[in-house]
Amino acid sequence: MTVDAKSAPAADVYKLLIGAIVPRPIAFVSTVNAQGAFNLAPFSFFTAISANPPVICFSPMIRGRDGARKDTLRNIEGTPEFVVNIVSEDFAAQMNECSAEFPPEVDEFAVSGLTPVPSDLVKPPRVAESRVNMECRLMQIVNVSAKPLGGSLVIGEVLRFHVADEIIQNSRIDPDLLRPIGRMGGPSYTRVTDRFDLVRPGI
Repeated sequence: MTVDAKSAPAADVYKLLIGAIVPRPIAFVSTVNAQGAFNLAPFSFFTAISANPPVICFSPMIRGRDGARKDTLRNIEGTPEFVVNIVSEDFAAQMNECSAEFPPEVDEFAVSGLTPVPSDLVKPPRVAESRVNMECRLMQIVNVSAKPLGGSLVIGEVLRFHVADEIIQNSRIDPDLLRPIGRMGGPSYTRVTDRFDLVRPGI
């Protein structure tokens, strides 16, 4: 099958992307709006960019249903800080509750029952249930497309990491203790329990 991305419907292109680029880690992003209300939403277009300084990015997409921009993006434009909370399997259901398209005034912490705890350096709270939190300051927003299913790239510098002591083994995060989940296509998720090692070859 060959697909011409320019002529194919955007919804079909989206399905190809989320089916091929798998598994995707989940940025569970907490923000605050100008009135100080909390927002919490998951994004699976998420990765690291740099380690020195530590910089990460995620992409809030324009809603395909009505072309609306995400509350998360609007909040970061007004208060240029956010927290990325890593999702573990034991609170995956609560994370999924936060993916609903709530109106801006709804606090997803309250809806999901997850616990907000104050961050050290930024206004948005951390998710207490998350074993890794990254407090971030906005560096740049790259607006790629304002069309439905278009998106923006939010780039932030990590100011502080919070890592649960119990998941550290031999100075590294143990994936069996973190138990992160990843996003597949459609409603499917994956665990990271089946892994194999490949040592990078020297030259």
